[in-house]
Amino acid sequence: MVTTEPKISLNGRYSIAETCNLLGLHRCTLHRYTAKGKIRYGVRRSTMRKFYLGSEILRFWKAQL
Repeated sequence: MVTTEPKISLNGRYSIAETCNLLGLHRCTLHRYTAKGKIRYGVRRSTMRKFYLGSEILRFWKAQL
């Protein structure tokens, strides 16, 4: 987990890879946190891919301090 606050747009949508890079996590760790309900995701209707909102990434990062 990174110690500095991620520079993100609060309304931005970030892919799994982008979220992992911003938080400094491995994708398996992100998946584990998602399964436990510690971080929520949305799903793009057209592609059915997961995304994380910038506000949710920041909320999760602050909770981990």
